[in-house]
Amino acid sequence: MGKGHFFNFIGGDILSKMGASWFVSYSYYLHVDKKHENWNKCETVAMRQSFFKNSQHYHDYWLEKVLEMNFYRLNSNLLDLHGKEVIEMAKAVIAKKQSM
Repeated sequence: MGKGHFFNFIGGDILSKMGASWFVSYSYYLHVDKKHENWNKCETVAMRQSFFKNSQHYHDYWLEKVLEMNFYRLNSNLLDLHGKEVIEMAKAVIAKKQSM
């Protein structure tokens, strides 16, 4: 898991352990579409869910940071998601959370 780099922003070390694409995929599942299952395609789901649960105070900030990420870099995930999809999913999560 991970390629040895950390995101250079607040909580980036934690997000790096989960993976930005996984974080967005799981957030999308929780807030937008319960049928979305890509986040469940990795072998380390339980560990990532633990990081997710313990980092909730960063989630809104991270979603905004994902919008600034290079979608080519976001392509390098094992979840069968393209970087542009990840960014669109992050936008959908943000919109859903703002409408609550």
